[in-house]
Amino acid sequence: MKIKGIFLLVLLCFGCSKNEARRPVNPRPSSTLLSETVATSKVLNAQEVAQIQTYINKDTAQNYTVSKNGFWYVYHNKIHENRPLPSFGDEVLFEYNITDLQGSVLYSKETLGVKKYIIDQEDFISGLQKGIKLMKVGEIITFVIPSYHAFGIAGDGNKIEVNQTIISTVTLLNIKKNKDENN
Repeated sequence: MKIKGIFLLVLLCFGCSKNEARRPVNPRPSSTLLSETVATSKVLNAQEVAQIQTYINKDTAQNYTVSKNGFWYVYHNKIHENRPLPSFGDEVLFEYNITDLQGSVLYSKETLGVKKYIIDQEDFISGLQKGIKLMKVGEIITFVIPSYHAFGIAGDGNKIEVNQTIISTVTLLNIKKNKDENN
């Protein structure tokens, strides 16, 4: 009995001493796959920008501005007075709608209601997050937002499709300045 116990102890100690690392079951994706994905995305983005340019060129009554953040916008009511712009932590109230490039209303301002948003502290449509920071109270701006700054490759699961450009007309109603802001 004593010999069996020693044998079992020796077997346990030396039986597990030669651990070898295993190769991963799923190796890293090849650089070729990544390159193909990037190339496909670039083609899709270029097609979307071409559609946006066609839309803007047809709207000869408006003079759209290209933002450095990757969307286009036009003022319907521009305030020329020196008024504050929203900044980090400010709470803004606004109304907005969402249409597609063909002018079909996806979400009306009545359906969406008045939106309360804290600048750069809440998740919201990326293009509108940046666009609202260009606005003064009382201004009305229409934003043309490519899918990669809107709902992207997922859509919203309801009315906004995959890779769909959206157009949103926003009216900024109020800015409640952040009290913790150090100016």
